[in-house]
Amino acid sequence: MRTYRAFTPTFERTEDWNLPSILRTRAESHGSRTLLDFPLTGEQWTYSEMLELSERVASALLTHCRPGDRVLVMSSNRPEFVFSWFGIALAGLVQVPVSTALTGRFLEHPVRTVKPAVCIIEPEYRPLIEDLGDAGDSIRQVYVMGDGADTAAAVRTLNDGGHHATPFGTLFDADPIRLPSISVRDPAAIFFTSGTTGPAKGVVMPHAQIAFFADELVSVTRLTDHDTYMACNPLFHGNAQFLAAYPAIIAGARFVLRERFSASNWRNWLSESGVTVTNLMGAMFDFIWKQPATPEDIENPLRAIFSIPTPVFGAGFQQRFGIEALVEAYGMTEVSMPILTPYGEPRPVGSCGLLVDEWFEVRIVDSDTDAEVPIGELGELVIRPKEPWTTTSGYFGMPDRTVEAFRNLWFHTGDQARRDEDGWLYFVDRLSDAIRHRGENVSSYEVEQAVAEHPSVIECAAVSVPAAEGTEDDIALFVVVHPGTDAETVRQWANQVLPAFARPRDVHVIHELPRTPSGKVKKVELRRAAGARG
Repeated sequence: MRTYRAFTPTFERTEDWNLPSILRTRAESHGSRTLLDFPLTGEQWTYSEMLELSERVASALLTHCRPGDRVLVMSSNRPEFVFSWFGIALAGLVQVPVSTALTGRFLEHPVRTVKPAVCIIEPEYRPLIEDLGDAGDSIRQVYVMGDGADTAAAVRTLNDGGHHATPFGTLFDADPIRLPSISVRDPAAIFFTSGTTGPAKGVVMPHAQIAFFADELVSVTRLTDHDTYMACNPLFHGNAQFLAAYPAIIAGARFVLRERFSASNWRNWLSESGVTVTNLMGAMFDFIWKQPATPEDIENPLRAIFSIPTPVFGAGFQQRFGIEALVEAYGMTEVSMPILTPYGEPRPVGSCGLLVDEWFEVRIVDSDTDAEVPIGELGELVIRPKEPWTTTSGYFGMPDRTVEAFRNLWFHTGDQARRDEDGWLYFVDRLSDAIRHRGENVSSYEVEQAVAEHPSVIECAAVSVPAAEGTEDDIALFVVVHPGTDAETVRQWANQVLPAFARPRDVHVIHELPRTPSGKVKKVELRRAAGARG
C-alpha cells in the first residue's frame, strides 16, 4: 500500500518550528531579497526590512499586552495585515484573524470567546468595534490601518467614544526591545471555523503546527527560493497565511499579495509578477475556466497550482495554461495535511492523495462505533499525529467540543472517505451532507462538480430533501447561472452527465448561494428552503 514519503522538514530541528525563528533565519540567509510584494501600490519589502519593522510592531504591542494575550485582526489583504501577523508572533501574542464579513452577533461570538486585549482594524470596521458593547470590554487598544483622512477620522471617533485608538503606522516608530523566546508549543493563532451547525469554534494552532502545515505545502509544490508565490485569497483565512505566505518564507521565495481574487485579471497577473506557484480554491477554478480562452493563456511562468479540490476539468485547465503540476491535499485547520498528492504524478480520479505516514495515522471508521471499516468501504476519516504539536491544541474556551472531536484519542473529521487497495484516499462528502438516494450513497460534491461543468452554471450546491415515499433522500439542486439560463436547461444537463441515482428531483435557480462568513455554503439553509419549496 503506497504512502507519501516525499516530505522532509526544511528545518531539521523541531525547536525551530516557529515563525520568529524561521523569519530570523531567512532574514540572515535572504536578507536583501524581496519577501512581500504588493502590486496594488507597488510596494515591496525585503526579508531584512520585514523583520526589522515587524520587531518594532512587536515591541509596541507589548506595551499593551503580555505574551499569550490575543490580538484580533479584521482587515482585507494589505501589507499592514502581514506586519500585524509577524509582530504578533514575534511578541509571543496570539493572532485572531476574523472575516471582514462578520457583523453583529457573528463578530461578538469570537470577541467574547477569545477576549482580545488589542484590536487591529481597517478604518471602515470602526462602527463594528463601537457596536460590540460589553462583548468588547477586554479590548484595551485599537490600532487603525492606513494613513489618510479615513484613518484619522476613525481614530478620532473611537477616542471620542471612550476607545483608546491609535494609527497603525505609529507601531513602526517604536524602539525595539528584547522580545520573548517562543516555544513550538505556544499558541500562535486562533482561526475560527464556519459554525454551520453551531457556534463557530476557535481552533488553537501552536507555532509548530502552523510551521509544519506550511512546510507540507513547500513539499507538495516543490517550492524553492527561485519561486514567486501569489495569493488572491483573504489573509484572514489559513489558505493565504499558512498555505501561501508562510511556505514562501520557509522556502525563501517572493510572496505576491493581491488585494482580492479576479478571474478576469488572473492570467495577466501571472506574467506581470512572474508567478510560478499559486493556489486556487473551489469556484475560483470555475470562474477562470469560464473566461474566454486566448492563445496567450499558455504564455505564463506558472508551473504549479495547489488546490483543494482539483476540478474535474483539471487536465484541460493544466493544458490551457501550460501548468506542470496540479497538486492537492486533504487537510483541516485542526490537523494540518495528513494526505498529499505526489508532484506531477497521475492519480486516480477523485483521489485527494496518499497518507503522509511518517507523520500521521489515519483510519476510516464507522461513525457510530469507531470500528475500522474494510478497505474500499465508506466511513468517517479519523486522524492522529505522530509528532507533538503538529495538530490543534483544541477549541479555545470549548473543552466539551474538544473532547468530542478527539474521542477515543482520534480526531474525528466529520468527513466521509474511503481508501483503495493501493493506498489512495478519497474524500466523498461531509457526513452532514451525505445523501442516500435509490439505494446508493451519493456525494453532493461529485454532483456539484459535474453540474458546474455546464458553461452557464456559475456555482451550485446539492442537498438532500426527504423523499416523497420511503426513508431515503431525494436530491435538490440550487444553481447560480448566467442570465438567460433556466432550471430546465440545468436539469437536462444534470440528466445527461449524472447517473440515474444521482439526478436531482428539484432544480432551483437562485441569485446567490447563502454562505457563512468564511465562505462555506450554508447547506442547512438550502435544505430548509428545498423542503419549503417542495
